[in-house]
Amino acid sequence: MTLDVQVVVIGGGQSGLAAGYHLRRLGIDFVILDAQTASGGAWQHTWDSLHLFSPAAFSSLPGRLMPPQAGEEYPDAEHVVAYLQDYEKRYELPIVRPVRALGVHRDGELLRVQTDSGTWRARAVISATGTWWRPFLPAVPGRGVFEGRQVHTVEYRSPGDFAGQRVVVVGGGNSGAQIAADLAVDTELTWVTQRPPRYLADDIDGRALFDAATARRRALDAGRTDTGGVASLGDIVAVPPVREARDRGLLQASPMFARLVPDGVDWVDGTRAEVDAIIWCTGFRPALSHLAPLQLRGQRGRIATEGTRAVDEPRLHLLGYGDWTGPASATLIGVGRTAREAAQQIAYRLNS
Repeated sequence: MTLDVQVVVIGGGQSGLAAGYHLRRLGIDFVILDAQTASGGAWQHTWDSLHLFSPAAFSSLPGRLMPPQAGEEYPDAEHVVAYLQDYEKRYELPIVRPVRALGVHRDGELLRVQTDSGTWRARAVISATGTWWRPFLPAVPGRGVFEGRQVHTVEYRSPGDFAGQRVVVVGGGNSGAQIAADLAVDTELTWVTQRPPRYLADDIDGRALFDAATARRRALDAGRTDTGGVASLGDIVAVPPVREARDRGLLQASPMFARLVPDGVDWVDGTRAEVDAIIWCTGFRPALSHLAPLQLRGQRGRIATEGTRAVDEPRLHLLGYGDWTGPASATLIGVGRTAREAAQQIAYRLNS
């Protein structure tokens, strides 16, 4: 089966939905291919206690405010999933699932998207697959000999799975801090970070982070000095559970260990700790394997872009992978602006 459309959007999470909203407004014929069996993107796979950094009104996709969640200032993941389900129904977005994109190929004036459920050909492709599906694990000596349990952020669900165990949480970002706070009471916790934790001021949430990311992009585009963006403010948003655990003295970070051994971890000073489980909160990489046939990656593995458009393949746009594809574009509130710009550029190209 081969189907022709003007635009194929690969990925049905928040970035794909934002792209679909703007493509529909412009009257463009498109399809969204989603590898998941249900709507909600990565939000349907997060840990149980995860909450947004911002109130609902400041965590919305274009055209539809997220309603507040009763009793919660910062909505939880389940609320976000329900919002995304409602969003795609409200705008009748043409989503086909489950469909996994296997490769994007050049096909004359078109791009050919091969999937496990047929082939689509289009004049433009928006890749919006995010990063959740490509967890990163650092090359720490001994990782293969450790006999305890090892999981990444993507596999963590609740502290009950580790109750009473000796657990090491690795990572000084938001995921590491939130999961460490989650485990601080019910486990014998060791939290390790590459550098001392840098908390943002307690009154800063996702609204300020979006403003900081936007200001940085504007400065760079204008040739002004790099403001540092979100990184200049700190690494960890002090959401209420993190703030409470920190203030109770339960989040005491240790330096990164030097190696793993069969029953635990060793530090460079010779200190050893016996460990039952390690949780790697060590981030993600863009999930871009479906773009490999286009051979666009540079020496450091990143595809060069101008805004969202791939420099060496102008029919391809990348949406929602981080600041390199738009300020705060990996967030609910941030992806709308870059999705609009991508859709407008595609419309201009289609009409040229």
